[in-house]
Amino acid sequence: MIDWPNMTAPGRQEPGLKPEELQRSKCVLGFIPVVYYSILLCVGVPVNILTAVALSRLASRTKKTLYYYLLAVTGSDILSQLFIIFVGFLLETAVFHRQIPAVLLHTVSVAEFASNHASIWSTVPLTVDRYVALCHPLLHRQICYPARARRIITVVLALSFVSGLPFFWWSDMWRNSRPPTSLDAFLIWTHVTIIYFVPCSIFLVLNSLIICTLRTRRRRRRQHCQDERGPKPVPSSRLGKSTAMLLAITSVFFVLWAPRTIVVIYHLYVSSVHRDWRVHLAYDLSNMLAMLNTAVNFFLYCFVSKPFRGVVRDVVLLRGGALYPRRVPAQHQTQPNASMSSLCSGNAKRLQRESALLSPQRTKKPS
Repeated sequence: MIDWPNMTAPGRQEPGLKPEELQRSKCVLGFIPVVYYSILLCVGVPVNILTAVALSRLASRTKKTLYYYLLAVTGSDILSQLFIIFVGFLLETAVFHRQIPAVLLHTVSVAEFASNHASIWSTVPLTVDRYVALCHPLLHRQICYPARARRIITVVLALSFVSGLPFFWWSDMWRNSRPPTSLDAFLIWTHVTIIYFVPCSIFLVLNSLIICTLRTRRRRRRQHCQDERGPKPVPSSRLGKSTAMLLAITSVFFVLWAPRTIVVIYHLYVSSVHRDWRVHLAYDLSNMLAMLNTAVNFFLYCFVSKPFRGVVRDVVLLRGGALYPRRVPAQHQTQPNASMSSLCSGNAKRLQRESALLSPQRTKKPS
């Protein structure tokens, strides 16, 4: 990430290596990653905190499991930004140049991978919840409720922490001059399987089922309307928006994390980051793209969800507005008008009767 001296760090040289193998690949980006991560941190953390506050309000008011899972994703993104961007990229690499005790370095590595796994795997129960809600709505009412969602989130976070423990032995790709070992290969394949292949497979299968179900329902609704020749029913806007939000989140994750997965595998089998400056450059750029995923969800929520935009506006303006504006039903609006009109008509009829009774007496005059 930083333009390191073109030499191997002391204490890491391996016996029997040729001089060209001891040459460290330079980072051609210079200080661009430092500026990028600083901006991403300054923008991403406040935006995610605002997202967490807005989702907390929505979850407490609506009691929908959707907002609990989105809140878990946001909290995991905040942890990823603090551990990976702030501690890993900025402090360790840019400030201290990795010249810190090895135990502390590996401990921070565990926290980085754990928060990374939590950020990704918090989206999996969200996808499952949306699949059950759209494809099996009756079952969703029975098994999906806030208490169970909180238990699922707790289990996901605990498993993410456990899955980060083996990465205490994760090697430093930028600085290690030795070729990847069997332990490195095991950790790399475990990493890409946990963070990309398994969750992306789940997203692909469930999203495909959701899209097929929606298309089938739309086709049946259209056929029913043609048979009945009646008015076309209006689909539920909330259902479509929640589906669009899910597809946007998973699609952005699939696109932004694909380059890093490819570069890590390329580093393992073709050329290491240490020896080839082009792989070094690709690894830096892929990390920058992957970390962008921790700061874009806020803008996706604002673009898709009108209730979320309204709550964000209330939070920014420091007001506790209602989730939906209160609308007076039509019957309550017409009742006062009806009562007033009936009262006026009754008074008018009574005056007409009185005038009719008095009119003969007024017309007769003494001779």
